[in-house]
Amino acid sequence: MIPALPLQNGGAGLVLVIWLVFLAIFIGLAVWVYKDAQKNSEHPAFLWAVVVFLAPLLGLVLYVLLGRNGGGGGSHSSSGI
Repeated sequence: MIPALPLQNGGAGLVLVIWLVFLAIFIGLAVWVYKDAQKNSEHPAFLWAVVVFLAPLLGLVLYVLLGRNGGGGGSHSSSGI
């Protein structure tokens, strides 16, 4: 028989851990978008971070397609060719 783990008390502990992991991922995505939007977007970085936090998948796709200037950063514009 498998010994009982503390997370097996009705599943509540496991659900809490899963929610905390997803929350950490959402916050990490929002922080990355905020920092990236400060460098690569004409739009307010804070608003993009809020959009990505509230709707992570759709917000991230919208930011990459619409929010970034040129979609690849500033490395192409400084070549001078």
